[in-house]
Amino acid sequence: MRSAVAYISGRQFDSNQPHFLDSCFLCHKSLGRKSDIFMYRGDTPFCSQECRQEQIDMDETGESRWRMTAAKRVTNRQTPETSGESDGKRSVRTGTLVVA
Repeated sequence: MRSAVAYISGRQFDSNQPHFLDSCFLCHKSLGRKSDIFMYRGDTPFCSQECRQEQIDMDETGESRWRMTAAKRVTNRQTPETSGESDGKRSVRTGTLVVA
């Protein structure tokens, strides 16, 4: 038996490949043709508001961790040890410069 192949704009598409709206992104439950689909970020389907909310919560947790890590990096770059400053005073080396 041959698989059905469609050609759209010169590109080949295999009809046996699953469509992105066939199952819930989180729990992989099959999404029926006549059931509600809850979308998130444009192209991510979910079977219920609960699955969608769980993904939103996980994304927000990951984003807040990323922000905290980025803030720590900025803070570490601005410490007196790395900027050459201590107690608001700059140290200056004095000496004799000889130019020939």
